[in-house]
Amino acid sequence: MGTVSGRRQGSEATERTIAVGLSSSGPRRRTAVVTGSLFIASTIAFMIAATVLSMTFDWPDILREPPDVVLPEFAAGGASLVWTWFAVAWTYAVLAVPILLLPTALARRRDAALRAATYLGAASVLLSVIGFLRWVFVVPPLADSYMSGDETTRSAVAAAWTAQHQYGGALLGEHLGQLLAIAWSVTVSVIILRSHVIPAWAGWLGLIASALYLINQGDILATAVSGFPVWDLGGLLGSYLWALWLIVIGVLLVRRVKVDAS
Repeated sequence: MGTVSGRRQGSEATERTIAVGLSSSGPRRRTAVVTGSLFIASTIAFMIAATVLSMTFDWPDILREPPDVVLPEFAAGGASLVWTWFAVAWTYAVLAVPILLLPTALARRRDAALRAATYLGAASVLLSVIGFLRWVFVVPPLADSYMSGDETTRSAVAAAWTAQHQYGGALLGEHLGQLLAIAWSVTVSVIILRSHVIPAWAGWLGLIASALYLINQGDILATAVSGFPVWDLGGLLGSYLWALWLIVIGVLLVRRVKVDAS
């Protein structure tokens, strides 16, 4: 009797496990589709907004110009330029959502490394958004004061602009924001290579993109350390390849769900 009872209990436990797996596969697939779709949509939306900003404000090259160039150029852009910065900030902010959903989409919620990297990735988005939103809430009054002020006022505004630009832009948005984003993408790429949750080539692409993106730190450090080596093309290639990698991750997540469903 004990043996029969034990077998029955074991069978019931197995059935419950299978039932849980089947019931969770639907929500997990939906999460993977949502995560992948948001990676694709947020990245493309940000690239569109950033392209408009580049065409109308010479971004990102203008970030390294002095205040007597940046502030008049910003003032000339008017409200449309402020709204462009607003769009850049919030299209990038959406990226935090798929980053937070990724462990569930990959069925690796208990992976400690991925969990830690997820926090870093979300923090990187927050820091970058803070850097972007300076141009919506901090720079406009500075530009107005600069354009309407006398020489003394302009000197004071230029000093204030440089201080907030180095702190909110170079330090928070660019240095810390990008470093944390790179740490997240490197961790995700290594997990892809080790677990094969999606094709391994996506992991290699992420590592290459992260390495090139890291080169952009030279341009940031050069704002504080005179003569620091800078390779502009490396940073540009890295940022575009990193964005492409995000889209690839999104496509592979959605595609994997469709393949599994078929």
